Amino acid sequence: VQLQAFGGGLVQAGGSLRLSCAASGRTVSSYAMGWFRQAPGKEREFVASISRSGGATYYADSVKGRFTISRHNAKNTVYLQMNSLKPEDTAVYYCAARARVGVGTKIDEYDYWGQGTQVTVSS
Repeated sequence: VQLQAFGGGLVQAGGSLRLSCAASGRTVSSYAMGWFRQAPGKEREFVASISRSGGATYYADSVKGRFTISRHNAKNTVYLQMNSLKPEDTAVYYCAARARVGVGTKIDEYDYWGQGTQVTVSS
């Protein structure tokens, strides 16, 4: 599966963005999906993940209550709605697919990665 993330941009603190991750090559319903981010000088970190059916979601504490992960399997797309953005949310955001059973929250639990999309939140 090939993944392409888009929707990043520059937004003021308190604003919102919606990221999309489009899959090709294989239906996204075959995978649990996750979003990760990497800020300058920092390690890549988990943001959110969602089960194949969309019935289970997981979030990092730092984004809980502000971000929402969802998926539209018929459109082969996964989304990350980001509200109440903070300058510390500034990072390159990556989507990832997990072929194994279950839903992961760690980098090494994902098998396929898309290129990142830059999110910059100004104060």
